[in-house]
Amino acid sequence: MVKHRESRPGQRAAGGASAKSPRDARRDAPIKAGKPPAKPARDAGARPAAVARDRGERMAEPRDAAPIPAAPERPLIARSGERPVERVPVILESMGAGDFHLIDTGNGLKLEQYGPYRIVRPEAQALWQPSLAPHVWDNADSIFTGDTDEDGMGRWRFPREVLGETWPLKLLGVDFLGRFTAFRHVGVFPEQIVHWAWMKQQVEAAGRPLKVLNLFGYTGVASLVAAAAGAEVTHVDASKKAIGWARENQALGRMEKLPIRWICEDAMKFILREERRGNTYDIILTDPPKFGRGPNGEVWHLFEHLPSMLDICREILSPKAVGLVLTAYSIRASFYSIHELMRETMRGAGGVVESGELVIREAGLDGKTPGRALSTSLFSRWVPK
Repeated sequence: MVKHRESRPGQRAAGGASAKSPRDARRDAPIKAGKPPAKPARDAGARPAAVARDRGERMAEPRDAAPIPAAPERPLIARSGERPVERVPVILESMGAGDFHLIDTGNGLKLEQYGPYRIVRPEAQALWQPSLAPHVWDNADSIFTGDTDEDGMGRWRFPREVLGETWPLKLLGVDFLGRFTAFRHVGVFPEQIVHWAWMKQQVEAAGRPLKVLNLFGYTGVASLVAAAAGAEVTHVDASKKAIGWARENQALGRMEKLPIRWICEDAMKFILREERRGNTYDIILTDPPKFGRGPNGEVWHLFEHLPSMLDICREILSPKAVGLVLTAYSIRASFYSIHELMRETMRGAGGVVESGELVIREAGLDGKTPGRALSTSLFSRWVPK
């Protein structure tokens, strides 16, 4: 179930100015003694380092990283005209979909249902106490623990039986593989369901094949949702490992014939080339990490490069564009920062810029019992009307 809810005037968006999410590995409170789950469990060990390191574009910046280079040598375009109408704050809320729902949260942890498995992962924003009894948490199939430092890897513990690295899941009619990775991620970021459902609706209602660009596309779930709805999709990610996972997901759903271009490249280099070639897109999803490296060592830093990235995205939007969507994770900023940037970028384009937060609401063991809302990330979205 997906809800679109605007906060009342004067109400602060959930999570406030320092909203964070599990998207980038970060310094989370350790799992404390006495908190669920607590019973002894077999340790499957950390996943191979190569898997985690290939997700480097999702990692936080290492403490000894080289100085960040200047943004690409392309001046920002001086925009004129009125800024788009604004709609703030907007809270896009999901209670799960398909094989996912959030069961319970608390004590710096979250208990999630992914298909047949119940999974416990760190969640710094879960400041409250769990609603469900400890024995419910104790019955988890997999628990992420170990090193949860910003650039460290952790371990998955399997209390009942050691599970395989992957398992099948379905969201919005698309089949894909869940995956236990060394940086606590599981191959999908379910808070994005609200954006994917919106995109699916736009593609199905367009009456023509829309061209969708999915930047920082990770394991391709959004790309598959768009293509299954009838879009022509270009999927860009700097990680060869992630592109491989995306192709696995495509094969799992027997979707090989769908029009998807899988491109392993630095996102900035790709969109600069598209701008030079005059290629355009009707929907652009951009989901950048806080820090990352491209396949040839290119350095991405959100605060350094985001203005340029959005500026280029504006230029490669088609004349009949349907939307430009930005999501930002684990940054010490208000949604208003990216909101105002989006409005400046879209000067003279008309339409509306709506910005706020993505939240997932607890749904209990049955997946139908509403509980507390967990803030996951900031977003800003331009639409033509």
